[in-house]
Amino acid sequence: QCQLSGLWRNEQNSLMEISAVRDNGEFQGKYLTGVTLAGGCARASPLTGAQQQPSEGFWPTFAFTVRWDKFSNATTAFAGQCFVDTGGKETLTTMWLLREAVGSLEEDWKATR
Repeated sequence: QCQLSGLWRNEQNSLMEISAVRDNGEFQGKYLTGVTLAGGCARASPLTGAQQQPSEGFWPTFAFTVRWDKFSNATTAFAGQCFVDTGGKETLTTMWLLREAVGSLEEDWKATR
């Protein structure tokens, strides 16, 4: 079984802490990124998400958003899946989209990474 709750670290030394996953799959937590758009100092930012309950023979999928608090005018959405290897190590794999605020519709093309 793969448990999302707890403290996670990625390859960029970002830290994510997820509180207990509720019975309906919802969870909250904090994300402290090791990478910032402006290169400045990051602060812990709130995250909110949901886990799809795993079906027989499959590992759970999940999604969450991070509202970068006080240091960036951006929001990131993550989607992924939790796996456990034969040694019992839990791993999260994710894809993400970051949306940065722009000043006009003409600048929309450069707002999503």
